[in-house]
Amino acid sequence: MQVGDMSKLDQIVFHDSEESGLSSWNAKVISDEKVNREYEILSNIRKQGQRSISSIMTNAEHETLTDRLFKGNGAAIGDSFNLPFHGNGKLAHVFGRRSGPLLSGIAYCISSCSMILLNKVVLSSYNFNAGISLMFYQNLISCLVVAILGLCRVVLVEKLNWKLIRVWIPVNIIFVGMLVSGMYSLKYINIAMVTILKNMTNILTAIGEYYVFRKRQNQKVWTAMFMMIISAVSGGITDLSFDATGYTWQILNCILTAGYSLTLRCVMDKAKQTTNSGSLNEVSMVLLNNLLSLPFAIFFIFVLNEWEYVINVDVIKVPMFWVVATASGLVGLAISFTSMWFLHQTGPTTYSLVGSLNKIPISIAGIMLFKVPLSVPNMFSILFGLFAGIFFARAKMS
Repeated sequence: MQVGDMSKLDQIVFHDSEESGLSSWNAKVISDEKVNREYEILSNIRKQGQRSISSIMTNAEHETLTDRLFKGNGAAIGDSFNLPFHGNGKLAHVFGRRSGPLLSGIAYCISSCSMILLNKVVLSSYNFNAGISLMFYQNLISCLVVAILGLCRVVLVEKLNWKLIRVWIPVNIIFVGMLVSGMYSLKYINIAMVTILKNMTNILTAIGEYYVFRKRQNQKVWTAMFMMIISAVSGGITDLSFDATGYTWQILNCILTAGYSLTLRCVMDKAKQTTNSGSLNEVSMVLLNNLLSLPFAIFFIFVLNEWEYVINVDVIKVPMFWVVATASGLVGLAISFTSMWFLHQTGPTTYSLVGSLNKIPISIAGIMLFKVPLSVPNMFSILFGLFAGIFFARAKMS
Protein backbone atom coordinates (compact mmCIF):
# COMPACT_ATOMS: atom_id res chain seq x y z
CA MET A 1 0.00 0.00 0.00
CA GLN A 2 2.73 2.22 -0.55
CA VAL A 3 3.51 3.25 -4.17
CA GLY A 4 1.32 0.27 -4.86
CA ASP A 5 -1.03 2.21 -2.63
CA MET A 6 -1.38 4.60 -5.48
CA SER A 7 -2.63 1.55 -7.31
CA LYS A 8 -4.93 1.03 -4.41
CA LEU A 9 -6.51 4.35 -5.10
CA ASP A 10 -7.82 2.84 -8.32
CA GLN A 11 -8.65 -0.56 -6.90
CA ILE A 12 -11.48 -0.06 -4.45
CA VAL A 13 -13.98 1.24 -6.99
CA PHE A 14 -12.57 0.69 -10.44
CA HIS A 15 -12.37 -3.04 -9.74
CA ASP A 16 -15.57 -4.82 -8.92
CA SER A 17 -13.89 -7.37 -6.69
CA GLU A 18 -13.13 -5.00 -3.87
CA GLU A 19 -16.51 -3.32 -4.22
CA SER A 20 -18.14 -6.67 -3.72
CA GLY A 21 -16.03 -7.49 -0.65
CA LEU A 22 -16.65 -4.14 0.99
CA SER A 23 -20.37 -4.13 0.17
CA SER A 24 -20.96 -7.55 1.67
CA TRP A 25 -19.11 -6.52 4.83
CA ASN A 26 -21.15 -3.35 5.22
CA ALA A 27 -24.38 -5.23 4.54
CA LYS A 28 -23.61 -7.67 7.36
CA VAL A 29 -22.77 -4.87 9.80
CA ILE A 30 -25.95 -2.94 8.95
CA SER A 31 -28.09 -6.07 9.34
CA ASP A 32 -26.67 -6.73 12.81
CA GLU A 33 -27.17 -3.12 13.77
CA LYS A 34 -30.86 -3.21 12.93
CA VAL A 35 -31.44 -6.16 15.24
CA ASN A 36 -29.48 -4.54 18.06
CA ARG A 37 -31.29 -1.26 17.58
CA GLU A 38 -34.76 -2.83 17.80
CA TYR A 39 -33.78 -4.75 20.91
CA GLU A 40 -32.47 -1.59 22.61
CA ILE A 41 -35.63 0.38 21.79
CA LEU A 42 -37.95 -2.31 23.20
CA SER A 43 -35.76 -2.79 26.28
CA ASN A 44 -35.70 0.92 27.04
CA ILE A 45 -39.46 1.24 26.58
CA ARG A 46 -40.04 -1.55 29.09
CA LYS A 47 -37.63 -0.14 31.69
CA GLN A 48 -38.42 3.55 31.35
CA GLY A 49 -42.04 3.96 30.42
CA GLN A 50 -42.06 7.63 31.33
CA ARG A 51 -39.62 8.57 28.61
CA SER A 52 -40.92 9.48 25.19
CA ILE A 53 -40.45 6.98 22.38
CA SER A 54 -38.77 9.57 20.21
CA SER A 55 -36.16 10.27 22.90
CA ILE A 56 -35.44 6.57 23.34
CA MET A 57 -35.00 6.08 19.60
CA THR A 58 -32.54 8.99 19.44
CA ASN A 59 -30.41 7.58 22.27
CA ALA A 60 -30.43 4.05 20.86
CA GLU A 61 -29.39 5.39 17.49
CA HIS A 62 -26.40 7.27 18.93
CA GLU A 63 -25.30 4.28 21.00
CA THR A 64 -25.42 2.07 17.93
CA LEU A 65 -23.39 4.52 15.87
CA THR A 66 -20.77 4.73 18.61
CA ASP A 67 -20.59 0.93 18.74
CA ARG A 68 -20.02 0.82 14.99
CA LEU A 69 -16.89 2.90 15.35
CA PHE A 70 -15.36 0.73 18.07
CA LYS A 71 -16.34 -2.51 16.32
CA GLY A 72 -14.04 -1.61 13.50
CA ASN A 73 -16.24 -0.07 10.85
CA GLY A 74 -13.87 2.74 10.07
CA ALA A 75 -16.17 3.85 7.29
CA ALA A 76 -18.73 4.91 9.85
CA ILE A 77 -16.55 7.64 11.27
CA GLY A 78 -18.52 10.30 9.44
CA ASP A 79 -21.80 8.91 10.74
CA SER A 80 -20.70 9.04 14.34
CA PHE A 81 -19.13 12.48 14.11
CA ASN A 82 -20.64 14.52 16.97
CA LEU A 83 -20.28 18.04 18.32
CA PRO A 84 -21.67 19.37 21.63
CA PHE A 85 -24.55 21.57 20.47
CA HIS A 86 -25.89 22.16 24.02
CA GLY A 87 -27.26 18.64 24.21
CA ASN A 88 -29.11 18.80 20.90
CA GLY A 89 -28.23 15.34 19.60
CA LYS A 90 -30.29 15.70 16.44
CA LEU A 91 -28.46 18.83 15.31
CA ALA A 92 -25.08 17.23 15.95
CA HIS A 93 -26.13 14.09 14.07
CA VAL A 94 -27.36 16.10 11.06
CA PHE A 95 -24.11 18.08 11.04
CA GLY A 96 -22.14 14.84 11.08
CA ARG A 97 -24.16 13.50 8.17
CA ARG A 98 -23.56 16.63 6.11
CA SER A 99 -19.90 17.10 7.00
CA GLY A 100 -18.99 13.41 6.67
CA PRO A 101 -18.59 13.38 2.85
CA LEU A 102 -16.54 16.60 2.92
CA LEU A 103 -14.26 15.51 5.76
CA SER A 104 -13.74 12.03 4.34
CA GLY A 105 -13.09 13.43 0.86
CA ILE A 106 -10.48 15.86 2.15
CA ALA A 107 -8.79 13.12 4.20
CA TYR A 108 -8.76 10.79 1.17
CA CYS A 109 -7.27 13.41 -1.17
CA ILE A 110 -4.61 14.53 1.32
CA SER A 111 -3.49 10.98 2.13
CA SER A 112 -3.34 9.90 -1.51
CA CYS A 113 -1.39 13.01 -2.59
CA SER A 114 0.98 12.73 0.37
CA MET A 115 1.76 9.07 -0.27
CA ILE A 116 3.09 9.47 -3.78
CA LEU A 117 5.05 12.62 -2.89
CA LEU A 118 6.67 11.08 0.20
CA ASN A 119 7.75 7.98 -1.71
CA LYS A 120 9.21 10.15 -4.44
CA VAL A 121 11.21 12.05 -1.82
CA VAL A 122 12.58 8.85 -0.27
CA LEU A 123 13.49 7.19 -3.56
CA SER A 124 14.67 10.16 -5.62
CA SER A 125 15.58 13.08 -3.36
CA TYR A 126 17.47 10.83 -0.92
CA ASN A 127 18.57 8.57 -3.80
CA PHE A 128 17.63 5.46 -1.83
CA ASN A 129 18.17 2.43 -4.08
CA ALA A 130 16.56 -0.28 -1.95
CA GLY A 131 12.89 -0.35 -2.92
CA ILE A 132 12.23 -3.78 -1.41
CA SER A 133 13.68 -2.71 1.94
CA LEU A 134 11.54 0.41 1.90
CA MET A 135 8.46 -1.70 1.16
CA PHE A 136 9.36 -4.03 4.05
CA TYR A 137 9.68 -1.09 6.47
CA GLN A 138 6.40 0.49 5.37
CA ASN A 139 4.47 -2.78 5.50
CA LEU A 140 5.90 -3.57 8.93
CA ILE A 141 4.61 -0.22 10.19
CA SER A 142 1.17 -0.99 8.75
CA CYS A 143 1.09 -4.39 10.46
CA LEU A 144 2.06 -2.95 13.84
CA VAL A 145 -0.51 -0.15 13.67
CA VAL A 146 -3.37 -2.43 12.59
CA ALA A 147 -2.42 -5.00 15.24
CA ILE A 148 -2.43 -2.33 17.96
CA LEU A 149 -5.78 -0.95 16.80
CA GLY A 150 -7.16 -4.47 16.76
CA LEU A 151 -5.95 -5.21 20.29
CA CYS A 152 -7.52 -1.94 21.47
CA ARG A 153 -10.76 -2.96 19.72
CA VAL A 154 -10.77 0.20 17.65
CA VAL A 155 -11.05 -1.86 14.47
CA LEU A 156 -12.38 -5.32 13.79
CA VAL A 157 -9.73 -7.69 12.43
CA GLU A 158 -10.59 -11.16 11.19
CA LYS A 159 -8.61 -13.96 12.84
CA LEU A 160 -6.10 -15.39 10.39
CA ASN A 161 -5.82 -19.13 9.78
CA TRP A 162 -3.76 -21.37 7.53
CA LYS A 163 -6.62 -22.05 5.14
CA LEU A 164 -7.06 -18.32 4.54
CA ILE A 165 -3.31 -17.80 4.14
CA ARG A 166 -3.05 -20.62 1.55
CA VAL A 167 -5.90 -19.13 -0.45
CA TRP A 168 -4.39 -15.65 -0.24
CA ILE A 169 -0.79 -16.49 -1.19
CA PRO A 170 -1.29 -16.03 -5.00
CA VAL A 171 -2.88 -12.62 -4.38
CA ASN A 172 -0.06 -11.61 -2.06
CA ILE A 173 2.69 -12.60 -4.48
CA ILE A 174 1.17 -10.30 -7.11
CA PHE A 175 0.68 -7.64 -4.41
CA VAL A 176 4.39 -7.69 -3.53
CA GLY A 177 5.36 -7.46 -7.19
CA MET A 178 2.95 -4.57 -7.64
CA LEU A 179 4.49 -2.62 -4.75
CA VAL A 180 8.11 -3.25 -5.75
CA SER A 181 7.56 -2.37 -9.43
CA GLY A 182 5.71 0.76 -8.34
CA MET A 183 8.63 1.75 -6.12
CA TYR A 184 11.19 1.47 -8.90
CA SER A 185 9.04 3.12 -11.56
CA LEU A 186 8.53 6.13 -9.30
CA LYS A 187 12.27 6.38 -8.72
CA TYR A 188 13.04 6.80 -12.43
CA ILE A 189 9.91 8.54 -13.81
CA ASN A 190 8.37 11.87 -12.85
CA ILE A 191 5.07 11.76 -10.96
CA ALA A 192 2.98 13.24 -13.78
CA MET A 193 4.02 10.54 -16.25
CA VAL A 194 3.54 7.79 -13.64
CA THR A 195 -0.02 9.05 -13.20
CA ILE A 196 -0.69 9.01 -16.94
CA LEU A 197 0.91 5.63 -17.55
CA LYS A 198 -1.10 4.08 -14.72
CA ASN A 199 -4.19 4.69 -16.83
CA MET A 200 -3.03 1.69 -18.84
CA THR A 201 -4.00 -0.46 -15.86
CA ASN A 202 -7.66 0.28 -16.60
CA ILE A 203 -7.25 -0.99 -20.15
CA LEU A 204 -5.57 -4.23 -19.07
CA THR A 205 -8.21 -4.77 -16.39
CA ALA A 206 -11.06 -4.26 -18.87
CA ILE A 207 -9.47 -6.75 -21.29
CA GLY A 208 -8.96 -9.24 -18.46
CA GLU A 209 -12.56 -8.85 -17.28
CA TYR A 210 -13.79 -9.58 -20.79
CA TYR A 211 -11.80 -12.79 -21.20
CA VAL A 212 -12.05 -14.05 -17.61
CA PHE A 213 -15.49 -12.88 -16.51
CA ARG A 214 -17.10 -12.12 -19.89
CA LYS A 215 -17.84 -8.59 -18.72
CA ARG A 216 -18.47 -6.20 -21.61
CA GLN A 217 -17.77 -2.47 -21.50
CA ASN A 218 -19.84 0.20 -23.23
CA GLN A 219 -18.65 2.26 -26.16
CA LYS A 220 -17.77 5.29 -24.00
CA VAL A 221 -15.41 3.20 -21.88
CA TRP A 222 -13.53 1.89 -24.92
CA THR A 223 -13.32 5.44 -26.30
CA ALA A 224 -11.84 6.63 -23.01
CA MET A 225 -9.31 3.81 -23.02
CA PHE A 226 -8.29 4.65 -26.60
CA MET A 227 -7.67 8.22 -25.40
CA MET A 228 -5.54 6.84 -22.58
CA ILE A 229 -3.39 4.91 -25.05
CA ILE A 230 -2.85 8.04 -27.14
CA SER A 231 -1.88 10.11 -24.07
CA ALA A 232 0.52 7.44 -22.80
CA VAL A 233 2.29 7.02 -26.15
CA SER A 234 2.50 10.75 -26.87
CA GLY A 235 3.60 11.43 -23.29
CA GLY A 236 6.42 8.90 -23.56
CA ILE A 237 7.60 10.28 -26.90
CA THR A 238 7.64 13.89 -25.65
CA ASP A 239 9.02 13.11 -22.17
CA LEU A 240 12.25 15.09 -21.78
CA SER A 241 13.28 12.97 -18.81
CA PHE A 242 12.48 9.64 -20.51
CA ASP A 243 14.06 6.65 -18.79
CA ALA A 244 13.70 3.21 -20.39
CA THR A 245 14.26 1.42 -17.07
CA GLY A 246 11.56 3.42 -15.37
CA TYR A 247 9.06 2.88 -18.19
CA THR A 248 9.77 -0.86 -18.10
CA TRP A 249 9.06 -0.96 -14.38
CA GLN A 250 5.86 1.03 -14.88
CA ILE A 251 4.58 -1.26 -17.64
CA LEU A 252 5.26 -4.22 -15.36
CA ASN A 253 3.44 -2.40 -12.56
CA CYS A 254 0.36 -1.90 -14.76
CA ILE A 255 0.30 -5.60 -15.65
CA LEU A 256 0.66 -6.67 -12.01
CA THR A 257 -1.92 -4.15 -10.76
CA ALA A 258 -4.49 -5.43 -13.26
CA GLY A 259 -3.54 -9.00 -12.37
CA TYR A 260 -3.95 -8.21 -8.67
CA SER A 261 -7.47 -6.92 -9.24
CA LEU A 262 -8.54 -9.89 -11.35
CA THR A 263 -6.94 -12.46 -9.02
CA LEU A 264 -8.50 -10.80 -5.98
CA ARG A 265 -11.92 -11.06 -7.60
CA CYS A 266 -11.36 -14.75 -8.31
CA VAL A 267 -10.29 -15.73 -4.78
CA MET A 268 -12.45 -13.35 -2.71
CA ASP A 269 -15.43 -15.68 -2.36
CA LYS A 270 -13.20 -18.63 -1.53
CA ALA A 271 -11.28 -16.54 1.03
CA LYS A 272 -14.51 -15.54 2.77
CA GLN A 273 -15.44 -19.21 3.19
CA THR A 274 -12.25 -19.84 5.17
CA THR A 275 -12.96 -17.12 7.78
CA ASN A 276 -14.94 -17.57 10.98
CA SER A 277 -17.38 -14.77 10.18
CA GLY A 278 -17.85 -15.68 6.53
CA SER A 279 -16.61 -12.25 5.41
CA LEU A 280 -13.33 -10.41 4.93
CA ASN A 281 -13.35 -6.66 5.57
CA GLU A 282 -10.93 -4.05 4.28
CA VAL A 283 -8.96 -3.82 7.53
CA SER A 284 -8.38 -7.57 7.56
CA MET A 285 -7.20 -7.46 3.95
CA VAL A 286 -4.76 -4.67 4.84
CA LEU A 287 -3.27 -6.76 7.64
CA LEU A 288 -3.28 -9.96 5.57
CA ASN A 289 -1.52 -8.40 2.57
CA ASN A 290 1.09 -6.54 4.61
CA LEU A 291 1.80 -9.39 7.00
CA LEU A 292 2.25 -12.00 4.26
CA SER A 293 4.47 -9.65 2.28
CA LEU A 294 7.11 -9.51 5.04
CA PRO A 295 8.60 -13.03 4.49
CA PHE A 296 8.75 -12.43 0.72
CA ALA A 297 10.47 -9.09 1.27
CA ILE A 298 13.05 -10.61 3.63
CA PHE A 299 13.77 -13.37 1.10
CA PHE A 300 14.42 -10.93 -1.76
CA ILE A 301 16.41 -8.54 0.43
CA PHE A 302 18.92 -11.33 1.09
CA VAL A 303 18.82 -12.91 -2.38
CA LEU A 304 19.45 -9.55 -4.10
CA ASN A 305 22.00 -8.47 -1.43
CA GLU A 306 19.97 -5.37 -0.64
CA TRP A 307 20.89 -5.76 3.02
CA GLU A 308 24.53 -4.95 2.27
CA TYR A 309 23.52 -1.74 0.52
CA VAL A 310 21.17 -0.74 3.36
CA ILE A 311 23.69 -1.18 6.16
CA ASN A 312 26.42 0.69 4.27
CA VAL A 313 24.51 3.57 2.64
CA ASP A 314 25.02 6.95 4.32
CA VAL A 315 21.41 8.09 3.97
CA ILE A 316 20.20 5.80 6.76
CA LYS A 317 22.25 7.91 9.18
CA VAL A 318 20.12 10.96 8.34
CA PRO A 319 17.29 11.33 10.91
CA MET A 320 15.03 13.17 8.45
CA PHE A 321 15.19 10.20 6.09
CA TRP A 322 13.63 7.99 8.77
CA VAL A 323 10.99 10.62 9.48
CA VAL A 324 9.94 10.70 5.83
CA ALA A 325 10.11 6.90 5.43
CA THR A 326 8.01 6.38 8.57
CA ALA A 327 5.52 9.02 7.48
CA SER A 328 5.14 7.31 4.11
CA GLY A 329 4.31 4.04 5.88
CA LEU A 330 1.69 5.68 8.08
CA VAL A 331 0.16 7.58 5.17
CA GLY A 332 0.07 4.38 3.14
CA LEU A 333 -2.05 2.80 5.85
CA ALA A 334 -4.17 5.94 6.09
CA ILE A 335 -5.08 5.59 2.41
CA SER A 336 -6.83 2.30 3.15
CA PHE A 337 -8.92 3.78 5.95
CA THR A 338 -9.73 7.09 4.25
CA SER A 339 -10.67 5.30 1.02
CA MET A 340 -13.01 3.04 2.94
CA TRP A 341 -14.48 5.99 4.87
CA PHE A 342 -14.96 8.16 1.76
CA LEU A 343 -16.53 5.30 -0.21
CA HIS A 344 -19.02 4.68 2.61
CA GLN A 345 -19.90 8.37 2.89
CA THR A 346 -20.44 8.98 -0.82
CA GLY A 347 -20.61 5.84 -2.96
CA PRO A 348 -18.72 4.41 -5.96
CA THR A 349 -19.80 7.14 -8.40
CA THR A 350 -18.44 10.10 -6.41
CA TYR A 351 -15.40 8.11 -5.27
CA SER A 352 -14.31 7.20 -8.78
CA LEU A 353 -14.76 10.75 -10.07
CA VAL A 354 -12.85 12.33 -7.15
CA GLY A 355 -10.13 9.71 -7.57
CA SER A 356 -9.67 10.78 -11.19
CA LEU A 357 -9.75 14.50 -10.37
CA ASN A 358 -7.24 13.92 -7.57
CA LYS A 359 -4.60 12.99 -10.14
CA ILE A 360 -4.50 16.62 -11.28
CA PRO A 361 -3.07 18.15 -8.06
CA ILE A 362 -0.73 15.16 -7.69
CA SER A 363 0.69 15.74 -11.17
CA ILE A 364 1.01 19.50 -10.69
CA ALA A 365 2.68 19.09 -7.30
CA GLY A 366 5.09 16.51 -8.70
CA ILE A 367 6.13 18.79 -11.55
CA MET A 368 6.61 21.84 -9.32
CA LEU A 369 8.26 20.22 -6.29
CA PHE A 370 10.74 18.08 -8.22
CA LYS A 371 11.43 20.63 -10.99
CA VAL A 372 10.58 18.27 -13.85
CA PRO A 373 11.76 19.48 -17.29
CA LEU A 374 8.58 19.92 -19.32
CA SER A 375 8.00 20.66 -23.00
CA VAL A 376 4.76 22.07 -24.38
CA PRO A 377 3.87 18.82 -26.24
CA ASN A 378 4.55 16.78 -23.11
CA MET A 379 2.40 19.12 -21.02
CA PHE A 380 -0.50 18.71 -23.45
CA SER A 381 -0.02 14.91 -23.38
CA ILE A 382 -0.27 14.94 -19.59
CA LEU A 383 -3.37 17.16 -19.62
CA PHE A 384 -4.95 14.96 -22.29
CA GLY A 385 -4.23 11.88 -20.17
CA LEU A 386 -5.80 13.47 -17.08
CA PHE A 387 -8.88 14.36 -19.12
CA ALA A 388 -9.01 10.78 -20.43
CA GLY A 389 -8.97 9.49 -16.86
CA ILE A 390 -11.89 11.72 -15.88
CA PHE A 391 -13.79 10.73 -19.03
CA PHE A 392 -13.15 7.07 -18.19
CA ALA A 393 -14.62 7.54 -14.70
CA ARG A 394 -17.73 9.19 -16.12
CA ALA A 395 -18.05 6.48 -18.76
CA LYS A 396 -17.93 3.75 -16.07
CA MET A 397 -20.81 5.52 -14.30
CA SER A 398 -23.09 5.39 -17.33
